[in-house]
Formats: sequence, structure tokens, C-alpha cells
Amino acid sequence: MKFRIIPVTPFQQNCTLIWCEETNKAAVVDPGGDVDRILAAVEEEGVELEKILLTHAHLDHVGGTAELAKRTGVPVEGPHIDDKFWIDGLDQQCTMFGFPPVEGFEPDRWLDEGNDIEVGNQHLSVLHTPGHTPGHVVFFHPGDLLAMVGDVLFQGSIGRTDFPKGDHPTLIASIREKLFPLGDDVDFIPGHGPMSTFGRERTSNPFVSDHRG
Repeated sequence: MKFRIIPVTPFQQNCTLIWCEETNKAAVVDPGGDVDRILAAVEEEGVELEKILLTHAHLDHVGGTAELAKRTGVPVEGPHIDDKFWIDGLDQQCTMFGFPPVEGFEPDRWLDEGNDIEVGNQHLSVLHTPGHTPGHVVFFHPGDLLAMVGDVLFQGSIGRTDFPKGDHPTLIASIREKLFPLGDDVDFIPGHGPMSTFGRERTSNPFVSDHRG
């Protein structure tokens, strides 16, 4: 599976275009905004978009979803239904973050732990990883040892838990019990900033490293 990171919105959120090399079928993960930029990347890579995937429903990750779905006709999968209140409150999110208004949407498929997502011939596993938001999910490609973790974990940091229904102990448990067991050699694309590996974060991340006990 190939991927291309497309930073979008003033928050420089890592929207990711992923695709199956065998079929050229693609998905966009977390289209937070700048839909023209996302569609330009799809065209440049010469791939066929077949779905939109969402890790969680904060505005900088979902703000362009309705527009992208309308312009391409593809379905939306994710996040977990526990993030429905964030989608229902998109208007308030726009006000809170100082974004122009965006159109609301309803996912075609809510996701849960253990679901399988197909992108062409590629398969992604879904992990439910609450803490940053209650309905946050992570997408894991076992074959390439690649995870798209949204705002759960970053290089040297972790997701915020001070938003409504965020919970710090739950987030720590999601990282240690769901992500780290996938393996030290798993590369991950965070919602913001540079890529890292679970092994690197397990040994050096000040919030969740083994040294914290």
C-alpha cells in the first residue's frame, strides 16, 4: 500500500491519501479541509478514490468531508459512533476554532473494534482508541506495518484530553494496550507533525514510555 501525506487547514493536519498499487483504488483519511488540494493529489497520483476514512470527528480532521463526498460521490466510513456528538456539533466547532462554516454529514458506516476496511485489495484493521475523543479509531495495515493514528499519539507527545468527553487515563490505556502491542517496528502517521514508530515512542515518549512505569 502506498501513501501520501497532504497537510491541510491552518492546523497543518496530516490528511493522508492511501492506495492499493494493484488496483489503483484509493481512500482519503481525515479530509479536514482544502478539498481542492486533496483532489489535486488524487489526480497527480493517478488513483481512483473509492472512500473517505475518518479517525475522529474534530473539525481539522473532518471539515472537508461533506464537500469531498459530494464532489466525488464516495462513501464515508468512521469514526466510531461515540463521536457522533462532535459531528452533530460541527457548527459550534467552526465557531470555537475560528473556521468558516462547513456542511454537516452522516457517515455511511460507523466503525468499531475489529472491523475490516478494504481499499482495493488492501485490508486495514480498525482499533477503537478512545481518550482524545470517545469515538476515535486507528487504521492499521498489518502487511506494511503502518498505522494511521489520528490524534492519539504523536512523535514525542500524545493527544489532548481537555476537550468534551476526553479522558487522559483512557488515552494512555489506548496507546499502551492497543497500539504498542502491534509492534515496535510499526510506522505511524499522526494527525499532526512527523511520522514515528511505536518502538521509538515506547522508549522515549515522556507521556507513555516504559520508563514511566
